[in-house]
Amino acid sequence: MQGTKNLTNGPITRQLFNLALPIMGTSFIQMAYTLTDMAWVGRLGSESVAAIGSVGILTWMTSSIALLNKVGAEVSVGQSIGTGNTSDARNYSSHNLTIALLLSLCWGIVLFTFADPIVGLYKLETAISEKASDYLRIVSTAFPFIFLSYAFTGIHNAAGLSKIPFYINAAGLILNMILDPLLIFGFNLETNGAACATWLSQGTVCLLFIWQLKRRSRLFGGFPFFVRLKGNYTRRILKLGLPVAMLNTFFAVINLLMTRTASTFGGHIGVTSMTAGGQIEAIAWNTSQGFSTGLSAFVAQNFAARKKDRVLSAYYTTLKMTSVFGLFCTILFVFFGSELFSVIVPEREAYEAGGIFLRIDGYSMIFMMLEITMQGLFYGTGRTIPPAIISVTFNTLRIPIAIVLAGMGLGVNGVWWAISISSALKGIVSFIWFRLLQKRILK
Repeated sequence: MQGTKNLTNGPITRQLFNLALPIMGTSFIQMAYTLTDMAWVGRLGSESVAAIGSVGILTWMTSSIALLNKVGAEVSVGQSIGTGNTSDARNYSSHNLTIALLLSLCWGIVLFTFADPIVGLYKLETAISEKASDYLRIVSTAFPFIFLSYAFTGIHNAAGLSKIPFYINAAGLILNMILDPLLIFGFNLETNGAACATWLSQGTVCLLFIWQLKRRSRLFGGFPFFVRLKGNYTRRILKLGLPVAMLNTFFAVINLLMTRTASTFGGHIGVTSMTAGGQIEAIAWNTSQGFSTGLSAFVAQNFAARKKDRVLSAYYTTLKMTSVFGLFCTILFVFFGSELFSVIVPEREAYEAGGIFLRIDGYSMIFMMLEITMQGLFYGTGRTIPPAIISVTFNTLRIPIAIVLAGMGLGVNGVWWAISISSALKGIVSFIWFRLLQKRILK
């Protein structure tokens, strides 16, 4: 297939690293947009951080919905490549992009129109809520760029070309890092300047993807970006991507409710701890997600080609790598949480509270790595429902556990323990579930 890499032959470890490292970098870069905004806005004070942090949960939800077509492309296009069907690879690519555009327009209109009542769920002070609403309206108009870029990324990952999304997203991040201080402080736009920087950067990333496919690579010999949707392709994409999008969107909703609980017990410092701390945790999550996505793309091709031994070997190799990284994150969060948090928010009260969040969350890092690795294995075999069930179940339990523990005298720390305990349970159950189904899946 023109422009693609065949992952069904060759050294497994090297192929996994070649796939995973750029994907890891891309995931980090996509997360780093919000982290960069927070780092600069943190110089304005914890209230401004709370404003964009509350919207950060909603942009996370946006990214979760966009995963429908990222994962849909990675699996559907990847399996088409594995069976040597170029026509299906083109059609799945076009359908994923079309669906991504339609979803982005609908979701963007909803958040733009109802920005005030949505932000009002956090029960923040009026001045903070107003900043958050303005930030959300600006960012929501960039959703088509974000959704299409996710779909473009999935198509390239499926083709084994994960370096291309990395380079393109890196260019966008560099632009964002230049624009943030210029617009926030130079033009005195404050939080709105951070939103405008994100808008311009995401638009640039999308245009670079279009240029790459139209002018440089001609992947699969070329394919139209937008087509009239056909039922068989649409149903397959929804079957693969919808459970992933739903579980991640639901996860974001749960975090929105958890942030409100943190606000109830810890005020705006509680919101700052959860949102900024969540962005720091996202560094670990996105790094391990790179290995998981690389595993998914590798497994998709080899599973379709019926190469069971390569699937299992890739799984064991990825599990070893993520376990080592999880141990490193545990040490970093547990022993250096406050120092790490102070890089984002230098205000003493905020980084001391944030350090407690990171320490408690750090105890679950190994289990989080286990969950994400199993997720990639399930996705590559086309089974996206088990991870969705596990995630929905244990993320839902976070709310009652948080309320009970907080009411027992732990206060806002009870919210952090609820997050840590549920993460550990997700990893354990994911591993057991796959082991029970392993023979049937790989038969």
